[in-house]
Amino acid sequence: MAEQGTDGFSFPDGFPPRVIAVVAHGEIRAEHYERDLIPRIEAAVKASGPARLYYELGEDFHGFSLGAAWDDAMVGLRHLSDFARVAVVTDIGWIRSGTALFAPLIPCEVRVFPLAERAAARAWIAA
Repeated sequence: MAEQGTDGFSFPDGFPPRVIAVVAHGEIRAEHYERDLIPRIEAAVKASGPARLYYELGEDFHGFSLGAAWDDAMVGLRHLSDFARVAVVTDIGWIRSGTALFAPLIPCEVRVFPLAERAAARAWIAA
């Protein structure tokens, strides 16, 4: 797990058990998905069915490696019906636009929040 200022994911506390909360830091690489995020998603879904995903890409996020971009797409396809709700929290324009573009293809409610509305995103994903 990453700490702020390093590459990878961190998993903040303070969310209900059904919520997978993840914050991306630095450059996200395939190993971050394969080692940290995918097992967490699979364990949560196996334990209690469809999960809720809070996915924040903040000020210290720099981007995805090609392998991570592929893993991100594969997580979406493999787990398409495993999410009950998804909150994407970011100010990065291309991520906001891409999420809005693909949201209608995802069989759960997806909302995009700016970083200034983290509290609203947390409340929405937990509701």
